[in-house]
Amino acid sequence: DGICGQVDGSIIPGFIGYEAGQSSFGDVFAWFKSILLWPFKELLNKNSDLYKDGLEDSGNNNSFLKNLIKNIDKKIIPYIEKLCMEISTYEVGLVSLDWLNGRRTPFADQKLKGAVIGLTLGTNALKIYRSLAESTAFGSKAIIDKFMEKGININEIIAIGGIANKSPLVMQILADILDMPVNVVGSLQAVALGAAIFGAVASGYYKDVITAQKNIAGKISKTYKPIKKNVNDYQRVYKYYLEAGAKLTDIFHNL
Repeated sequence: DGICGQVDGSIIPGFIGYEAGQSSFGDVFAWFKSILLWPFKELLNKNSDLYKDGLEDSGNNNSFLKNLIKNIDKKIIPYIEKLCMEISTYEVGLVSLDWLNGRRTPFADQKLKGAVIGLTLGTNALKIYRSLAESTAFGSKAIIDKFMEKGININEIIAIGGIANKSPLVMQILADILDMPVNVVGSLQAVALGAAIFGAVASGYYKDVITAQKNIAGKISKTYKPIKKNVNDYQRVYKYYLEAGAKLTDIFHNL
């Protein structure tokens, strides 16, 4: 019914584990950054005249270039996200599909592709980035909606990893689109802690997983709560996301 896996006892004995996920989430943002940086890296690496003017040739231009590219690579997405905080979904005027690596769930289909719909000459990098962020959250909503449609209630989200801790923009968009709180785990090594929890139980240090979780699991560092106005706006855009996906599916299969 659209969900990848369902196994009794696969995570905790006595509980059923359900598996679902997106083919890309953080990779969408990494892809967009690579698009922005590609011409910059190419020009700086292959056209020394671009940086020689006004600079003394100290014989260490290669090092200068590497450091310049490294710093821009590190700062470009945080800078874009900061500016994206100042615009709303109404100002974006785009609908994007997050299937840049196909779709895993619901209803796996690796022939699907990503899209940005509504581009104009007034569309800039900020609007595209924010629309891509919205599309990844829409992909998460499609999965959660499928779970709830089948009778599995979901009331809150626990977010782990780099994006959860580094991107207030993406986490707030996620909370608004899902219309539920998103709790961010402070630890950057939540997966390693999970392995430690099961290791502690296997070794007999703790009697069961739940007890081990209470003593080892990372604490919630921040909770993003849905903003009512944004929730209403995104309900409208989510309908466009679903309609666009349905209408483009046949085209994607034939590209």
